[in-house]
Amino acid sequence: MKKTGFLILGFMLCLGPLSLAMAQQPSICAIHPFTGRFAFAGVEGSAAMQDVVDMTNEAGGINGKKVQYSWADGEYKDDVGIAAFKRLYAQYTPQIMFGQSTGMTKALGPEIKARYKVLYSAYTMTSEAANPKENPYLFIAAPTYAEMFGVLLKYIAKEKPGANIAFFYSDTEFGREPIPAGREMCKKMGLNLVAEEVSQVGGVDISTQVLDMKSKKVDYCIFQGYVSNPIAAVIKQSKDYGLNAKFMGTFWSTEKQLLNELGPMANEYIGVSAYSFYTQVENPMIKKIQAWTKAKYPKVEYRSQSYMQNFMTTLLFIESFKRADKMPGGLTGDNLVKALQSIKNFDVGGLMPPVTIKDNSIPVGRVYRGNSTTMGFDPISDWIRMD
Repeated sequence: MKKTGFLILGFMLCLGPLSLAMAQQPSICAIHPFTGRFAFAGVEGSAAMQDVVDMTNEAGGINGKKVQYSWADGEYKDDVGIAAFKRLYAQYTPQIMFGQSTGMTKALGPEIKARYKVLYSAYTMTSEAANPKENPYLFIAAPTYAEMFGVLLKYIAKEKPGANIAFFYSDTEFGREPIPAGREMCKKMGLNLVAEEVSQVGGVDISTQVLDMKSKKVDYCIFQGYVSNPIAAVIKQSKDYGLNAKFMGTFWSTEKQLLNELGPMANEYIGVSAYSFYTQVENPMIKKIQAWTKAKYPKVEYRSQSYMQNFMTTLLFIESFKRADKMPGGLTGDNLVKALQSIKNFDVGGLMPPVTIKDNSIPVGRVYRGNSTTMGFDPISDWIRMD
């Protein structure tokens, strides 16, 4: 068998790099935060990636080649995540990799461009991952945080022109990331940014910020950089203090966890998401996900937006594999980037509207309101584009 293996390898070497590339197994490696503050996202996100890979392999893989999926726990720590990235790359030499955070993505960006040259996405919507000139191998299957602010501000400008706006964000890179762009968009849309409130993640002493927003007659408050706390506390205290503002947030806080904390006040929260929710069974892809979940995970009753993000991302990984596999040179990072950027009006069954990649992101989102009866989210806008 060894002699046969050497003969086959020698034959392929004689045929040249094209044959080697064509024989290459499609491989995805991911670093998920299975432990740490974002463990909820890691558990759901990894399941989504596994599901799309399994669906693909059951349907014949990439032109007959099965997709390999390998992962590691990054613990939501940049140093652990970066070490796991390098370990997985050394072990599997994947063509595609997925990371656990904004910090990890920013730290690895230069090395991915100069050395690894793999198609890469992550649990992030940072603008740095949607800049093909600076980071050609990075992309996000969603709008950036700044584009999410744009979706909310567009919605506000239509509902109440000239409204008074507050940005309420965590004192973290995650929290601060879209604020400069948000300031500029307020000016362009004729909205008045009258307050910027900053707090620690999970902070509960937010009475000073609430009183400041009341004194400045804030009409809409947009949260950024939190998953739940202190959003629920701000909303509840605002009602106690007589601040009649509308409260909004971006992707990571537009989730059932926050609605459960708000309880009967769930309808006081409005959020933006890039995806349909698990309850929106009118969409064929949601039906498919529900049927797969019931068959494979009979005890699972709900799939979060973290699941939807990674499901969508992996759909694009697979489509990029399919397109790159037909190119001269096959499955290389550069071919995968070309394949990704060629995606236009790609039907994803209503998980998003038909997808067109622009500047390595998908600049579209939808506004949802919490429902205190169903404890889910209902769409209150059409899909809003920022391109």
